[in-house]
Amino acid sequence: MGMQSSGMNKTGKTRTVAIGIQDFGDLIRKNCFYVDKTNFIRAWWESNDSVTLITRPRRFGKTLNISMLEYFFSNRYAGQGELFEGLSIWEDEEYRELQGTYPVISLSFARVKETNYKNTRDKICEIIRNIYIKYIYIKDSETMTVADREFYDRVLSVGVGDGDVTSALYQLSDFLYRYYGKKVIILLDEYDTPMQEAYVNGFWDELVSFTRSLFNSTFKTNPYMERAIMTGITRVSKESIFSDLNNLKVVTTTSEEYATAFGFTEAEVFAAMDEMGMPEKNNVKCWYDGFVFGGVSDIYNPWSIINYLDTGKFNTYWANTSANGLVGKLLREGSSRIKESFETLLAGGCITTILDEQIVYNQMDSNEEAIWSILLAGGYLKVVESGAFIEEGVESWQETEYTLTLTNMEVRFMFENMVKGWFKTESACYNDFIKALLLGDRKAMNTYMNRVALSTFSYFDTGNRPSGAEPERFYHGFVLGLMVDLRKRYVITSNRESGFGRYDVLLEPKEKADDAIIIEFKVYDEEDEKDLADTVSAALNQINEKNYVAALMDKGIPEGKIRKYGFAFEGKKVLIG
Repeated sequence: MGMQSSGMNKTGKTRTVAIGIQDFGDLIRKNCFYVDKTNFIRAWWESNDSVTLITRPRRFGKTLNISMLEYFFSNRYAGQGELFEGLSIWEDEEYRELQGTYPVISLSFARVKETNYKNTRDKICEIIRNIYIKYIYIKDSETMTVADREFYDRVLSVGVGDGDVTSALYQLSDFLYRYYGKKVIILLDEYDTPMQEAYVNGFWDELVSFTRSLFNSTFKTNPYMERAIMTGITRVSKESIFSDLNNLKVVTTTSEEYATAFGFTEAEVFAAMDEMGMPEKNNVKCWYDGFVFGGVSDIYNPWSIINYLDTGKFNTYWANTSANGLVGKLLREGSSRIKESFETLLAGGCITTILDEQIVYNQMDSNEEAIWSILLAGGYLKVVESGAFIEEGVESWQETEYTLTLTNMEVRFMFENMVKGWFKTESACYNDFIKALLLGDRKAMNTYMNRVALSTFSYFDTGNRPSGAEPERFYHGFVLGLMVDLRKRYVITSNRESGFGRYDVLLEPKEKADDAIIIEFKVYDEEDEKDLADTVSAALNQINEKNYVAALMDKGIPEGKIRKYGFAFEGKKVLIG
């Protein structure tokens, strides 16, 4: 892909900035811009961990690092040490001798993005079949028995059964061990991509049992494995797919290990900008800095940096790439509390929560901590501070509480666009509602609000409850929409203390000419109110009782420039008074 801009490297040769090359050998041979991450090889090898799982956000160099490990260890690249010349790992005699000395099984689930179980299983079988084809030369060696060759053929066949395919990597480790007399290194990139698709598309349980068998035989009971590394975005809970895998070392974004091995440090980014003659360091920091891994802050997302070095333009490069589907679903269908916290984040604030870093996908609907954990693992949130707090009466038990905020400007723009997208199907009516609200045209507000509610209501439901059972999910989503669309003209706040089935929003104008607006949302309560008009009156009473007008008048807004609205909801029906 594009290689327009260039700069000089230490050897005086011009380096090109290449977008999207994930093959380490290609990158080095073509003299492309590359930040030396070979220290990761040394750190990983010296850790002596049997199986390592590393989670990092997408586009953070995981695939390139896996490719680097393959080029370094695999005997298919024996004698290609020159690729590592001039890089940190090559200064070390002991490592120069290690290069190209192991059989390596390297696979990636990055392309497994199917929407049902059958196609997902087929795709995984195809990936394993391709590895078997790559090593077809060992099938006829004298180290193989007749039964081994029959097994090999079964794995190569399209109708391979679960028993054969889930033990295929285990068996291949054995075959390679006998052929080369050396245990294998197994590299699995993007192990959780199929998991995320299974969750979003509703075939989680089927996929879990298949994956568990595959992972247990490959990583747990495999005496022919030297060691293994897996990468992904999330840490899928141990119970679901790594059960009994007690040799697993897990490194998440809050762990100290390998903190600078993925992503670029500020020093690396600024050095690259100097090499390219690009001065705008402060802007680059605002847009792309903000990732924190373990105790190391100021990590930049490499995908955006490389695109910026290439084009010289600020844009949402990382945030535009693919997989925001899961994140969108979690926020859109999230409870009112999640949307309220999200309002705080969009307004530039922080939220404080405990994290559950083991993601149990099938409990996500009910577990708020899991949602913040996914957003943190995905790189959309960063840790501002963390500290242990001790539960009352439980002396020995400490839990860490994390204060989180949006990672950077790029992420904020991404979320704003996502929220706008929620109302896209009805964008004409939605925009007309906004205009009517600004003009104070109550009749038009009623017309358009009802159309928007009717067509987008069920979009905010989780599907577990009948549509309309929880209008709060809709109107909290709607308030997020107002925040995004009106943020240039209004400071929008909401009162967190409001009671069940109620919610209020204050729009404070940035310009003197505009009116201030107070909105109280209230769900119709058949015990207290005979119709929606009653609910509107109750909502307006609420505004007066809470004396919001005084708070706005204290800021110098005259009473005549404060409008009050009650929005009454009954299912998808809305009445504005």
